[in-house]
Amino acid sequence: MRESKLIHGDCIEEMTKMDAGSVDLTVTSPPYDNLRTYEGSLQWNEDIWKQVLEGLYRVTKDGGVVVWVVGDATIKGSETGTSFKQALYAMDCGFNLHDTMIWNKSNPVPGDGKHRYHAAFEYMLVLSVGSPASRNLLRDIPNASFGKNWQPSGDRRTKDNLSRPKGTTWECPEYGFRTNVWKSPNASGARSLHPAVFPEAIAHDHIISWSNEGDTVFDPFLGSGTTGKMAKQLNRNFIGIEKVKEYYDIAAARIKD
Repeated sequence: MRESKLIHGDCIEEMTKMDAGSVDLTVTSPPYDNLRTYEGSLQWNEDIWKQVLEGLYRVTKDGGVVVWVVGDATIKGSETGTSFKQALYAMDCGFNLHDTMIWNKSNPVPGDGKHRYHAAFEYMLVLSVGSPASRNLLRDIPNASFGKNWQPSGDRRTKDNLSRPKGTTWECPEYGFRTNVWKSPNASGARSLHPAVFPEAIAHDHIISWSNEGDTVFDPFLGSGTTGKMAKQLNRNFIGIEKVKEYYDIAAARIKD
């Protein structure tokens, strides 16, 4: 039976109580440039997010991964660029920027359409301590060459990292690897739970990609509990921290059910 540990408190303070190197994977969506106040609880600035990233580096195992899903506010017609600052500071902390992925929203909130194109994506920064220990990359893109024999022009590697020397032929697989642009709608139908509910599909697929059954998944900004719910369904241990008691109670109920 896998364990779910939920903590009502401030994530910076609570992470200091966690063992160093105790987390295999973090999947989280931190506040975005003070775009929401979260029941008046939010204090979010550069000093705070730097402390969060420092804490995440301390608690992440060697080979562990942090998926940091973030977007930027638009102020006076221009983006803040905070997501880029966070990526660079994470690297200063010791993380590798393993991949800069995109969440392409199929139902974005329309902008004014006068000065900028509608914002339809957010960054999913995949940060790692060393090389990721778990890389279960998803294959779900239909392969147009399925069933045909393929002969590479040079040495290639298969998904099992087996060498395919030049001149070797093999049957193309039915599905190819997914790209690093993932299309998923906003979780707009669950806004009654939380002002920024994280899509279950995004959390689910990152947990599969960067962890294995029995690993410990963490979310320092628990919110409505989506990461915890998916971690439990996928047979992972889970630790979640939430500052707002109302959201903590919602998350606890979702994960329990």
